[in-house]
Amino acid sequence: MIVILKQGITPQEKDKVRSFLSEKGFIVKEIVGQQDTVLGAVGKVSIDPRTVELMPGVSSVVPISKPYKLASREMKKEDTIVQVGKVKIGGNRVAVIAGPCAVESYDQIMAIAESVREAGAVMLRGGAFKPRTSPYAFQGLGEEGLKLLRAAGDAFDMPITSEVVSPSDVKMMSGYVDMFQIGARNMQNFELLKEVGKTGMPVLLKRGLSATIEEWLMAAEYLMASGTDQVVLCERGIRTYEKATRNTLDCSAIPVVQKLTHLPVIGDPSHATGIRDMVAPMSLAIVASGASGVIVEVHNHPENALSDGPQSLYPSQFKKLVHDIQALCPVVGKSLEKIPRVLPESMKSREEETASPASSSFTVAFQGVRGAFSELAVRRSFDESVEVMPCHAFSDVFDAVSSGKAKYGVVPVENTLGGTIYDNLDLLAIHPELTVVGEQQVRVMHNLIVVPGAKMEDIRKVYSHPQGIRQCRAFLDKELPNAECVPFFDTAGAVEYIAKLGDKSVAAIAGAPAARYYGMEVLAQGIETDASNYTRFYILAREENAAPFRSQSPLDKAALSFSVSDEPGALMDILRMIADKGVNMTKLESRPIPGKPWEYLFFVEIQLPEGRERFDELVKDIQEKAVSCKVLGVYASVIG
Repeated sequence: MIVILKQGITPQEKDKVRSFLSEKGFIVKEIVGQQDTVLGAVGKVSIDPRTVELMPGVSSVVPISKPYKLASREMKKEDTIVQVGKVKIGGNRVAVIAGPCAVESYDQIMAIAESVREAGAVMLRGGAFKPRTSPYAFQGLGEEGLKLLRAAGDAFDMPITSEVVSPSDVKMMSGYVDMFQIGARNMQNFELLKEVGKTGMPVLLKRGLSATIEEWLMAAEYLMASGTDQVVLCERGIRTYEKATRNTLDCSAIPVVQKLTHLPVIGDPSHATGIRDMVAPMSLAIVASGASGVIVEVHNHPENALSDGPQSLYPSQFKKLVHDIQALCPVVGKSLEKIPRVLPESMKSREEETASPASSSFTVAFQGVRGAFSELAVRRSFDESVEVMPCHAFSDVFDAVSSGKAKYGVVPVENTLGGTIYDNLDLLAIHPELTVVGEQQVRVMHNLIVVPGAKMEDIRKVYSHPQGIRQCRAFLDKELPNAECVPFFDTAGAVEYIAKLGDKSVAAIAGAPAARYYGMEVLAQGIETDASNYTRFYILAREENAAPFRSQSPLDKAALSFSVSDEPGALMDILRMIADKGVNMTKLESRPIPGKPWEYLFFVEIQLPEGRERFDELVKDIQEKAVSCKVLGVYASVIG
C-alpha cells in the first residue's frame, strides 16, 4: 500500500505511522516527491487500510495493484536516478558504459579503459566470471580479473561494473565493483538476487533470455525487497525464432517499462545483436526509444578476443558511436552523461578537488521563469543539486554571475529559426570579467498546455511568446481557428499565468517542463510546424570558476571578438589569418560599438584546431593586426 502523508505531519506522527507498519511486518520506505511525501509499505501481511488512514498525519491510503510493489510507478511517480560513483543513470541523461566482454590481461584492460574513457564512456564494464554456454569456453580470470578491472577504473577515474554469478561471490565482489551486474541467465536466480540486494549497492539487472516484462520487474522487486533501491534495468534482447541475429532486441519494451516502473532502463546492443556492424544503429534505436543509456562491448583487438569478439566494437567505432549518440540526445530531450576528465594523480590541487559541478550545490542563473527552455538547458548541463536563479532580463543573468550571486549563468545565443540573440553578444562585450565555459543545445518542442480537465473545444485564448505562436501557426489554424492568440513575454510565463487563472478556456504554448512545474496538463505534444527548432545556449562563469566546468568535456570551440581599423581590407586581413591557419570559422557577426557611430565589433566562433599552439598563435596574430581582440571563451561545443 501507499500511505500518503499530510503536508503538515509532524516527525513524531510520521515515526508512529512507520513504527505501526513495521510492527505489522511491512517493509517501509519513505519517498519524498515533488507534490507529496509517501510511505510505501509492502509485505506478505494484510491489514484493513482504514486502520492506517485514521492515524494522525495520514492523508489517504492507496493499494498497489501491481505484483511488483517497490518497483512500480504507483509507489513512486518520479524517475529514480541511480548513483554509481560520480555517474548518474536516469532522468534526462544518457550514460554510456563500455569495456571488453571479459578482462583478459592488465595491458588489455588498461588500453581499452583509456580509449573508451577518452571517447566519452562514463563507466567501465568487464567480465571476471563468465557464464558460458559451453563448459570449455573461457570462463574469466575470477578475482584476479576483478583486481585488474578495479585498477583500470581507478586509473581512468571510472566506476566499474562486472557480472556476479554465484551468491558465495557477492561479499568478495562488493569490495571491487561499484555496481553489480546480474546477467540474463541469472535474472531469476532468486537466491543470488537476495544476496546482491542485501548489499544495498547499485545493480544492473539484465532481462532474461525469454522473460516477460512482468517477470523482469519481479526480479527487480526481489532486489529492492532485499535492501537496494538502486536498480538499473537492461534490455539485452530476447530469444525468438529469428536466427539472423544473436537475439531480438525488444526496443518496444523500453517505453512500456518506463510507464510501469520508476527505475531507469538502458540497452545492451552488443548481446542483442551479436554482430559488430549492428551495434551502432541499435544503440541509436535504444536511445531513440527513451533509454537512459547503453552498455557496449569494446575491444582493441576483437579478432583475438577470448569472448564475444564478433560483437565487440573497435575503439574508433566506439568513438564515432558516442558522437552520434551525443548528436541524437537533444532530439529526444536528453543529454549525454559526463564526468570530469581528470585523472586521479592530477586531482590533488585545491581547485580540482572542489571543482566538479556535480559534487556540490551552487546557483545557476537563467532568464525567464521556472520551467522555461533556459532552465531545461541548465538541467541538461548541471547536476540536479544545483539551485536555479530565474532572472527577469538577460542583463540580470550577467550581473548575477559577475557579482558572485550565481556561480554560472545560462543564456541563449542562437536559434535555428529566429537567428542570433544579439542582446547577449552585446552583453558579453561589456562584461570582460565573464567567459564562455560551455555550450548546450536544446530542441524547442512546443506543446499546447491547459488547466487539467480542459478539452480542445473549451479553448478560447492561447497565450505564448510571439515566436511560440508563430512557430505553431499551422497547428493553431487547423485545430483552434477561432481561438484568440495573445502574445506573452515568455512561454513558461504563459503557463504560470494560466495556472493562476485556473480557467479551462485559456491555454498556453510552451515546453513540457513548464507544464510539469506548474501542475498543468499537456493537451497536444510537438505542435511546432518545423521540428528542426533548436536553441544554442552559452554557459558563462567568472574566470576563477571556469576550469571546473571545462574539465567535463574535450574543448573543441572558441569565441572571439575584435575590431579593426577603418581602411580597405582590414577585416579581410583577419579572416585570411584564420583561413591560413587552417581554422574553420563557424560564425561571423558584426555589432555596433556603443558611443562610436559606424564602428563595429566583430564576433567570431571557430573550431579549435588540433594542438592548442595553433590557436594561441592565431590569437596573437589577430591581436597584432586588430585594434582590439578578446577571447570570449574556449569551451566544449555541446555539454552532454
